Amino acid sequence: MLVLFNAARPKFLVASAAPVVVGTAVGYAAVGTLSVARFVLALVGIMLIHAGANIANDYFDHVSGNDWLNKNVTPFSGGGRSIQDGLLSPRAMLLLSLVMLTAGGAIGIVIVVMTQSLLILVLGLIGIAGGFFYTAPPLKLGYRCSGEIVIALLFGMLPVYAAYYLQTGKIDMAPMGPALIVSLLVFLIILINEFPDAQADAAVNKNTLVVALGTSSAAWIYRIGLVASILVAVAMLFYHAMFAAGLCYLFTLPLIAVAMKLANITELTTPGKHRANAVTIGLHAVGSLALTGGLLYSLFTGS
Repeated sequence: MLVLFNAARPKFLVASAAPVVVGTAVGYAAVGTLSVARFVLALVGIMLIHAGANIANDYFDHVSGNDWLNKNVTPFSGGGRSIQDGLLSPRAMLLLSLVMLTAGGAIGIVIVVMTQSLLILVLGLIGIAGGFFYTAPPLKLGYRCSGEIVIALLFGMLPVYAAYYLQTGKIDMAPMGPALIVSLLVFLIILINEFPDAQADAAVNKNTLVVALGTSSAAWIYRIGLVASILVAVAMLFYHAMFAAGLCYLFTLPLIAVAMKLANITELTTPGKHRANAVTIGLHAVGSLALTGGLLYSLFTGS
């Protein structure tokens, strides 16, 4: 059972939990009431879909030979290695992926029945399809220099807005700032994790941004993404309801400064170095918590 659990790469599921927490906080702050049932269902559902997508990605990266060729595996990149380490067969991995995706889809159906919302149905289907076809043919989105944007949408903008809608029953501009920041942060995780994998990715024609643009240009995109998240937070200071959330995110500036410093070619391309990966993942978690804390502060203080 532990082998199956670890195959889902549970320590990375915060990437899918974070946008639901942030979106729910925006909705809670907006209406002053919280549907715990909808929040919990959305949280469990997206984490199951994420787990299924992780396992599917390991399976299809096995099929392409990507993970077998990767000699620079880090704790944050290079796949879960369940197949490569002989813990699970490829067939078992594919079956486990489908089970996880189906379970997440079943929870999604429960939410659709509760809300009678076509929007939630569409977003759920996009999430399942996007997660599976990130590496699965014929789309193989992660192999076509589009995976980074897809993940930014699937683990940023879309779930933040879906969680907000579940609490408020409406779609408006209120979650835009937090959703953009969460999207940028998860985009940066995907991007930074592509540096250690670049050689193996190039060998199987997996055209990530790092492979397509080169390490120097990709490093600059990473730095621009960090700056963009700061600019969004500053813009939020001019919107009263988002002031505290934007301010709390700016408290992560020391961590952003560390990430910026580590985004150099030596750090990113030297085998065995993965401090930039760890800091980026930490920034995503801390930044999401900061946004949530700011939103709840606004709710409880009326500011």
